[in-house]
Amino acid sequence: MTAQQPLGTPFTAASTAADVLDGLDLTGRETVVTGGHGRLGREVTRALAAAGATVTVAARDPRRAAAAVDGIEGVRVEQLDLTDPASVDAFARRRLASGRPLHTLVNNAAVLFSPDPLRDARGHELQFSTSHLGHFRLTRALLPALLATPGARVVTVTSGAARLGEIRWDDPDFTSGYDPGAAYCQAKLANVLFTVELDRRYADQDVRAFAAHPGVVVGPGPFTPEEAAGYRAQGLVDDEGRTVIDPEAGKKTIEQGAATLVLGAASPLLNGHGGVYLKDSDIAELDDEVRPLTADSIPSDASTAMLDPAAARRLWTLSEQLDA
Repeated sequence: MTAQQPLGTPFTAASTAADVLDGLDLTGRETVVTGGHGRLGREVTRALAAAGATVTVAARDPRRAAAAVDGIEGVRVEQLDLTDPASVDAFARRRLASGRPLHTLVNNAAVLFSPDPLRDARGHELQFSTSHLGHFRLTRALLPALLATPGARVVTVTSGAARLGEIRWDDPDFTSGYDPGAAYCQAKLANVLFTVELDRRYADQDVRAFAAHPGVVVGPGPFTPEEAAGYRAQGLVDDEGRTVIDPEAGKKTIEQGAATLVLGAASPLLNGHGGVYLKDSDIAELDDEVRPLTADSIPSDASTAMLDPAAARRLWTLSEQLDA
């Protein structure tokens, strides 16, 4: 837990991805961003490419992804369905066969939670399958490229909701008692625990792992009446339907949300660090106080439970079993 201490970076909650990468030359750096064509993922792709990196966007629908990133130089698009082990393995084989280095893997793709349980072809709950199990398989499949690239990083996008998460060790797929919020929080907690164990296993081989919380990014709309009502109740949209931007309260623009992700992906300020949870373009504070989630307060600092090494090892073993 001693690693989970802010560095005091020059950035703030309001900093953007462009601010974090200002002055950095990423020419020659190869990055893979899952879901790197939509919202936060697209901004991560755009910002890294603008700094000189070559970015591979891994997407379930390559045609749609290519249209979304059209005009961004230094970007290629490849097919990847994180819920399909064969697709994950095929992507990894192509990448390894290319012989290209892999400086950073950004595990960004996710699915929005559904009021009804959704499952992949193997029967796994879809949020857990996409956000965690798919990235777990992808990261391990790409390890040869990461291990062969000095200073490689794996950044997994999580959420402050991990503070509220619990791993359902005996039923992670919610075969009974499905609750969409609990499923979301479980997937986000799994992202952090995966980061902790990944870093423990490979830090001495110069592969470091980070979990990154972008903040709450819902804008800019337009929203359906149902969406607007829900966001208004959460303090994320005002009475006129405009997105509330308050970075200090965790309510951010896409550009601000992407800042913490690119810090993890490329900032030299994190050299020598790993196995930690990031927010507001820094290593987050450790805070074990019970803090309620309200429209005015979105607790999102790190907690001891999120970083528990024993739970992280247990989840790795469970993930191997589920992904077999």
